[in-house]
Amino acid sequence: MALTPTVQARAKALPDPVRVQAEPDTGQLVRNILNSLDDAKAEDVLSIDLHGKTSIADAMIIASGRSSTHVSAIADRVIKGCKDAGFQTPRVEGLPHCDWVLVDAGDVIVHLFRPEVRQFYNLEKMWGGDRPAEQKDPRRA
Repeated sequence: MALTPTVQARAKALPDPVRVQAEPDTGQLVRNILNSLDDAKAEDVLSIDLHGKTSIADAMIIASGRSSTHVSAIADRVIKGCKDAGFQTPRVEGLPHCDWVLVDAGDVIVHLFRPEVRQFYNLEKMWGGDRPAEQKDPRRA
């Protein structure tokens, strides 16, 4: 069945459809990363919700490895887990030394530390609780 000339003309006049790639589900990405960390035997895993705190990401995950070699293996597992699940390939910083490896998976940022480096930087304190400016004044409650 052929289209009538008017329908053909209208079809040609329409702009090409815009293809929009849907953003990956942040919750699914967090679950995928947490599973990868568990598979790699990461220690002291902490997930922090960043909604309303910053626009850089929706979640931050902090974990430790027992040594530089373990931190490297954990980072490799997280990167492979993201790729295998169909998420974008994360950007990675810090792999040469593996004291602190940052894995930027878009909406989720993963910090992997050796224990003494994690204790020194103490990101949990910086991002975990309410910062002083965000705490409610008890006199106004």
